[in-house]
Amino acid sequence: MTALSVSTSSAASLRADALVIGVAKGPKGIVLAPGAEAVSEAFEGKLTEVLTTLGATGAEGEAVKVPSPAGLKAALVLAVGLGDAADGGYEAEALRRAAGVAARALAGSKKAALALPAESADEVEAVALGGLLGSYAYGTYKGNGNGKEPVGELVLLTARKGSKEAKAAVERAAVVGEEMNRARDLVNTAPNDLNPKSFAAIAQAAGKEHGLKVEVLDEKALLKGGYGGLLGVGNGSVNPPRLVKVAYTHPKAKASLAFVGKGITYDSGGISLKPAGHNETMKCDMAGAAAVFAAVVAAKRLGLQVNVTAWLALAENMPSGSATRPGDVLRMYGGKTVEVLNTDAEGRLVLADAIVRAGEEKPDVIVDVATLTGAMMLALGARTFGVMANDDELRETLHTVAGEAGEQSWPMPLPAELRKGMTESTIADLANMGDRMGGGLVAGLFLKEFVAEGIDWAHLDIAGPAFHEGAPYGYTPKGGTATAVRTLVRFAERTAAGDKA
Repeated sequence: MTALSVSTSSAASLRADALVIGVAKGPKGIVLAPGAEAVSEAFEGKLTEVLTTLGATGAEGEAVKVPSPAGLKAALVLAVGLGDAADGGYEAEALRRAAGVAARALAGSKKAALALPAESADEVEAVALGGLLGSYAYGTYKGNGNGKEPVGELVLLTARKGSKEAKAAVERAAVVGEEMNRARDLVNTAPNDLNPKSFAAIAQAAGKEHGLKVEVLDEKALLKGGYGGLLGVGNGSVNPPRLVKVAYTHPKAKASLAFVGKGITYDSGGISLKPAGHNETMKCDMAGAAAVFAAVVAAKRLGLQVNVTAWLALAENMPSGSATRPGDVLRMYGGKTVEVLNTDAEGRLVLADAIVRAGEEKPDVIVDVATLTGAMMLALGARTFGVMANDDELRETLHTVAGEAGEQSWPMPLPAELRKGMTESTIADLANMGDRMGGGLVAGLFLKEFVAEGIDWAHLDIAGPAFHEGAPYGYTPKGGTATAVRTLVRFAERTAAGDKA
């Protein structure tokens, strides 16, 4: 894992393999961002001319390397684009992405110094987090020498090293970055290695390490407790389901949050089998469980003054002679019955059990996170997740919080007329399918049926951004992205501070 440190040394005097500066698009060509002053001086004021000659424009995602002149201890200067020049300071997301681009471009280096804008605590945190996320690489299954190692150390240059705010910013970035990378590792793990039982064991190990209370319900406990959704989805697999509770409590907490995560460790679709071309990445169908797990560990490590419990609804959805069939009726935890019309609409079944169980503990808010529907991807694309809720204020708060954290989201409705299609089953309380149009909203309405009266609830459908199949960009790698972790952590922080709106 990449090490992170902070220094007040001059950019010119720090020994490193590379020195990173920011450049932006100005009205008359590229402009240097704050932090690049010493580098410009070493180039005798001709740095922008040199970079322009090499094709630099300052566009976001751009990275241009220049050999260092005399006067710099670093061997190389890397100029990364920040987008349009900003007189009032650069947005945190622009800094995160620039630092991520730098970390990816410098893979294989032992030490890199980040001389990006880092005057305020928010800027310090953004650069630190972007660097840590950009340096991520998943190499569990690769042989020696196959691919470059992540940059060994990132040194963040700032005049604020000794300030309390800067120290807290770096510490928070380290915790959030490490927990996001934990979630990425889980999503990227091959499904023959990550199943409900092994995921539960990972949660137990983390609980022991960080002082969290972990409870695991195995298939026998689930049967005894009447968890028909989890058992119905997991019936077709040789790897039985689990419901895992990971709880963090603070002695001075005045509020409690429940984060529920869909954890389908592999989704074949079951008897309603997915076609070729739609199942190759279905190891990522547990990204919601990975996100809520990472978020509760982060809350503990940050010492947030709020109680946070993660519920991991873990199952493997496979076809076999024992698998649930279309037409079967499941009795869910809490007593409702559901007619299964499509076994590939399984995520809502495991979440329903977990939502009911979470509600029994009377949290102030339940937030579920799931790679739930392809319909949400069609609606919002591959980088934006949908936010639904039974409370308008909560929906808007989570949308705002996501933006603060640097994640793209969009508030979505829960139209009452779409409920009708699910309630027309002639043999059960509900069907697990409804109207084809608005499928992402139908799934949200289904989950709403299992929320206890008086509890605020929100649903994050992260099907689009949870797993990135294209080329890396900014601090986002190919594969698992850890979508929603930052949103959940920021929501927990605001709740701890008593700031709901």
